[in-house]
Parts: sequence; C-alpha cells; structure tokens
Amino acid sequence: MKGFEKYQKSYFMPPVDCYDWVKKDSIEEAPIWCSVDLRDGNQALIEPMSLEQKVEFFKMLVKIGFKEIEVGFPAASETEYKFLRTLIDRKLIPDDVTVQVLTQAREHIIKKTFEAIDGAPNAIVHVYNSTSVAQREQVFKKSKEQIKQIAVDGAKLLKELAKDVKGNIRFEYSPESFHGTEMDYAVEVCNAVLDVWQPTPDNKVIINLPATVENAMPHVFATQIEYMNKNMKYRDGVVLSLHPHNDRGCGVAAAELGLLAGADRIEGTLFGNGERTGNVDIITLAMNMFSHGIDPKLNFSNMSSLVEVYERVTGMRVHERQPYAGKLVFTAFSGSHQDAIAKGMAWREAGKSEKWDVPYLPIDPKDVGRTYDSDVIRINSQSGKGGVCYVLRTNFGLSLPENMREEVGYTVKDISDKAHKELTPAIIYQIFEDHYVTSKSIFQVSECHFRQENGIVANATIQHGQNTQVVTGTGNGRLDAVSNAIKNYFNVSYELSFYEEHSLTKGSSSKAVAYVGVVCNGRRYWGVGIDNDIIKASIEALTVAVNKIEEIQNAQFAKDKRMVEIMNYIQSNYLSVTLEGLSDKFYLSKPYLSKYIKEKSGMTFGELVKNVRLKKAKTLLKTSSMTVESIALSVGYQNVEHFNRLFKKAFNMTPVQFRNKK
Repeated sequence: MKGFEKYQKSYFMPPVDCYDWVKKDSIEEAPIWCSVDLRDGNQALIEPMSLEQKVEFFKMLVKIGFKEIEVGFPAASETEYKFLRTLIDRKLIPDDVTVQVLTQAREHIIKKTFEAIDGAPNAIVHVYNSTSVAQREQVFKKSKEQIKQIAVDGAKLLKELAKDVKGNIRFEYSPESFHGTEMDYAVEVCNAVLDVWQPTPDNKVIINLPATVENAMPHVFATQIEYMNKNMKYRDGVVLSLHPHNDRGCGVAAAELGLLAGADRIEGTLFGNGERTGNVDIITLAMNMFSHGIDPKLNFSNMSSLVEVYERVTGMRVHERQPYAGKLVFTAFSGSHQDAIAKGMAWREAGKSEKWDVPYLPIDPKDVGRTYDSDVIRINSQSGKGGVCYVLRTNFGLSLPENMREEVGYTVKDISDKAHKELTPAIIYQIFEDHYVTSKSIFQVSECHFRQENGIVANATIQHGQNTQVVTGTGNGRLDAVSNAIKNYFNVSYELSFYEEHSLTKGSSSKAVAYVGVVCNGRRYWGVGIDNDIIKASIEALTVAVNKIEEIQNAQFAKDKRMVEIMNYIQSNYLSVTLEGLSDKFYLSKPYLSKYIKEKSGMTFGELVKNVRLKKAKTLLKTSSMTVESIALSVGYQNVEHFNRLFKKAFNMTPVQFRNKK
C-alpha cells in the first residue's frame, strides 16, 4: 500500500524498562468504573440524546451499578448545563453515586462548571489540558513549562472554588493525549498537579491517563502506565485511572494490560461508543473478568433490555457479533460446534462439572439473560444432527435415540439447504412431526384389544384405504403382537429392531414418547408416537415406521375382508385347523380355497399354518421357561427333532440359539 513512508511511531516509551505487569496472568479484582457515555459517548452521536433520553440513560447506568458517571461538559453548552441541573434539581442522583463533569483548564470554564454542580451530593470535577508533543507544537505553540503551568493553574482554581461549594467534591486531572507525551514529562506534569492538591489516603484524587487517540500496541500502553504508577508522588492518595480509545482496535486489550500495570479505575462506555472508533467497551471488560470468576461489580444480567434502551436512545446499533451482547455471539450453526455444545450441556446436567466449561461458550448465556432455546443452537444448512436434536430436546422435550439422530439431522438440514434459510424451532418441530409422527399415508391402526394366550394376542383394527379390517397377531409383547398383525395383513416381512420410550419433559408431564425402528431389506425406518398411554404411543410409532416401508407404499392391493377373516381364524385355531375344516367354515370348496390362499398370501395353506405355528414358538421361547420339547408340542409338533429342523430352516438358527440370542 502506497504512502506508508509518511507515518512513524508517535508514542514514547518510558526511560527505563517497565515490564513487571508481564508477570501477571489475570486481573484479580474489578476496577472502579466510570461511565462516560453521557459525555464522550453522547458527543460522538450524529444526533445527541435529548434531555429525557439522557435521564433515561442515566437511570439505566445507575441500575447497572455504576457509582461514577460523567454526565457532560456543563460549561460547553446550555444543553449540557441543563441536563446536570435536571439531575440535581429532580434529586435523581442516588447518595452512593458520584456525577463527574469535564472542564478545560481555563478559568471561566472552570467557574461555570462549579456553578453547574452546586447542590450535587457527590461530584468529581475533571480538569484537563493536552500535553503531547504534537499538541504543544501545533495547536498551543507553547513550551513544556507553559503547558505544565496551565495544568497547575487549573488545579489551584479547582481547590479554591471547591471551598465554597456544598457537597463532596473530588478532583481529577487528565494529561490529554497522554500516549504522545514524553513519559518523564507526563510524570512531571501530574506530580506538579498533585503538589497542588496534596492528596491523602483519606482524601484521594484521580489522575486519569487517556489514550486520547490510540497510537501504540497495548503492551506499550502497559509499560507507560507502569512507569506512571511507580513514579507518581502521593501514590497512596491517588486513584490511577485509564481512559482508552479504540483507534487501533485494541482498547480492551490496552485497558486490561493497563490494569495489570497498576491502574485502579477505568473510564469507558457501553458497547464502546465514542469519538472515531469509540472508547473502550466497559461491557466487554467487565464480562471478561466475569468469565474468569471475578465479580465485575456491574450487573449485565439483562443484556437484551440494556441493548434495547441503548439502541433506542442513542440511535446506534449493537453489532450481531458484539462480545457478550450481540444476537449471534452465543449462536452455533456449525454441526460440530452444536454437537460439542449439546454434549457439554449434557455433561453439566449430569453433575460432572462444577465450574462452567461448556465447549464454544465462554460464559453461560443465561447469566446475561439469554436462552438456550433461541440463542445458542440455531439451525441452517451448516448444522448437524447434534444441533437439531438439541433444539428438539430443549424446546420440545424429545430425546431422540442415538441411532435416529443422524437421519433426523440430515432431513432437517436438507430442507434448510433447499430453502436457503435458517429454520426456527417451530419449523424444525413441524418437519419432525410431518416425517416421524403423523406420516401414515398408507394405513392406520385405529384400535387394539389384547388378551393373554400363550403370549399376547392382539386384535388390531387396520384402516387401509377404504377398508377397515380387524387383524389378529400374536407376539411376546403387545407391540410385537400388533407388529405381527400388520405383517399378516400386508404379507410383508420386517424386523422390529429398535424400541425406546421416555416421558415428555416439555408441555405435558403426563405424555409419553415412543421411538420405533424397523428394518426391511437392510434399510431402517423410524416412527415416533406421542400419547398419554405408552402402549398407544408405541403403536403409533410402529405404524409410522411401517408406513414408510417401500413394499407397503408400493402395494397395489387391499386385502379383502375374507382373507383377513381366514388369517384370523388360522391364528386362533392353528393347532387344529385343517383345509377341510376351513372349507366348511367359509363355505368354499377345498380346491378354490387352496388356490385363493395361495393367490392372496403367496403361501400354500400348509406353509401358512406352519408359519403361524413357528411364530407362536418364537413367542414362547422368549416369554416362557418351557422346554423346547414342551413348546414343540404346544404349537402342534409331536416330534421335537422335526420341529427343530423346521425352525432352523425358517430362521437360520435352532430354537435354543434363538432363546439365547440377546
């Protein structure tokens, strides 16, 4: 970039090394805070605040916990003067709050300032003059002695006028443009002022060192502060204050290192408002301390409300990425980040961490009034399963099984990707509900009745297209029995491979959630049921899952009522049923009946009966302590060896192996 040759370093290092601050790794206690929003911040606004806006802002600063607030430059304009008088006359200044006013080191301005503070219970009169080489030479065209004398004369006048003013009056001096002042000269000027005031530990004054225009790296500022800290007179009677600006984008870092170097006080603004690039951001400074376990002595627990007031009265905007306060600073869109946050939160919920250490979250968002629901995990095309599942759990009480999370995550992510937008929790739930809770396009199970009979027998009412049929199934539990009834009806084979349930933790404590996974031809299908009755929830979940099976979706038939009745009869009479008996029961000839069963089920009558008997045997193997021999007899096989052969051929394992299978 052209033109760099015309620039040079414009700061001054101390005449001796001052690097003791490097030995410290953190700030150990909060400084004294002074808000300069109503002076330095206000004068930088395109449209300065009105009187009532200033009053509202002042009240907010008090509520936050500021004990020192610079309210303006009352001698500079009637507006500034009127604001201060309003605070005093309306008695808006609490007894434990000190208002601060700024004045140049000029006699008539100082006198006007003292008129303005009359009646204030506690006030700081802040006098300044510029001391930098550039200002001395270019602006004031005065010598070092002349500049120092301005400071001394101003200090003397403050001391004299304070005698006649009611209230507790304290003094503050700033060598403006401190950064660009020779360090030994800065000490000389400040000490000359202190010689006038002669502070004591019981009657302290403030020496404020402003980086009026930030022109050096933060460590340079720290060495300058350390030099001042070590060489000022009356040090035990001095509050060493910093007033950093942010021209190099290092205001916070400069303030933090300055505190390590010995400073006691910080002047700054909310969100760093101020001239040019702004003052140091007190919120970031305070919250940085908070994140290290240090009480900042300021309360930012309702950050959203603070932002609302700030934006409304100043006309400024808090950036989405503003530390601790921006709308997106706690938000994770990245799938890996969301997963880590979700696992970190689960770790805390399990009581495994006493201190806050959740990945990607430097502080608990709740501590500044934010919510996990809408502020932390947000979903777009970059998100992963962890984020989607976190939203469903924290907002809707749904703790998805591990095996289900990936599919749900990709389902939601794909919709966000195609829509090119972020998905709200409400939309995410709607997607989940549409895909996994209410998706029953082929059939529904509207009613179920159960009885105990060598396991569980279910009479399930299946609504399929225009048909409503009661179908019988048996199993080793209610859900298994219903599943077998569905298999019987559709003549489809699948495995009920996964089941999980939990109470719904959001919305209604009485509701239960069931998750069912079925596998057909190597592919898993998921369904979810939500109901007050866990059995109904389980059946709903199963129904959704099976509705997704391609063989079901592609079925071109609807089993007629007669075939369903034949199957139900075989289910109930599998021990004694014969083709002849079935023929008499349904008034059909044996040849026709045999052909009919083959066409409708894909099996012969004998194969159909054998299938029912072997399924009954599977149920008994899992639910009873009967011997294999006894089970063989109970399902209609006199010869146990024959039973074993049939069982192994059908299920690729012996009855004993099936019983022992986990």
